[in-house]
Amino acid sequence: MNNAPTVGTRVRLVSCSDPYTTLPRGTYGTVRFIDDVGTVHVAWDNGATLGMVRGYDRFEVVRDA
Repeated sequence: MNNAPTVGTRVRLVSCSDPYTTLPRGTYGTVRFIDDVGTVHVAWDNGATLGMVRGYDRFEVVRDA
């Protein structure tokens, strides 16, 4: 996570530490909100919702809203 995303930012999944997710690398999504501990909650284009945890998960900002 090189850039600090804001609500509405478009992102692309690089890697996810969640062993139960079915999100493939390269999935695009839109940041819905960022909670008090810094988890970036994303609505993925495939219909999934999953928060990205700093230090465990990686995504790239691809376009700002």
